[in-house]
Amino acid sequence: MRTALIVALVLFVGAPTNAADEPSGCDKFKWPIERERAALTAPDRANLASGVELPTLAANGVTLALVAPTDAKLPTPPERSPKEGTFAGFVRVKTLPNAGLYTISLSSGGWVDVVQNGSFLKPTAHSGATDCDGIRKTVKFELSASPLVVQVSGAKENSISIAILPTER
Repeated sequence: MRTALIVALVLFVGAPTNAADEPSGCDKFKWPIERERAALTAPDRANLASGVELPTLAANGVTLALVAPTDAKLPTPPERSPKEGTFAGFVRVKTLPNAGLYTISLSSGGWVDVVQNGSFLKPTAHSGATDCDGIRKTVKFELSASPLVVQVSGAKENSISIAILPTER
């Protein structure tokens, strides 16, 4: 019995980690990301300080300045605690044009929380891949036509591009 347990433990610990590796390349996203990628890399995207309120969604992505999590003054503590040495920030959107399914995409790694009507929203889907210039992850949320807060935490750099776009069905 003890030998079987040791063999099982060795097999478990020595198992390859390939299943945990993230997909690599732009073609590894679960859905087409061309529109989101174009918004995140648009040359005319606005540069915003953390905490700014947008009257409505930006046509393209925005570049959000991030700060240390303790300085970010996020309106709601993030669902996932940020690691030491990472950055955080947020943007408020006063009005959405319509309720519906939206994608929130990030140019680089980070945790995204969406808060609407005082509650965290759960994503309906998410996808990400490494080694795709301009986009790292995209997350879909069902949003109501009311103000929202998009919080980013756990980012490794002090700025990140964000695109909030209605999902094309």
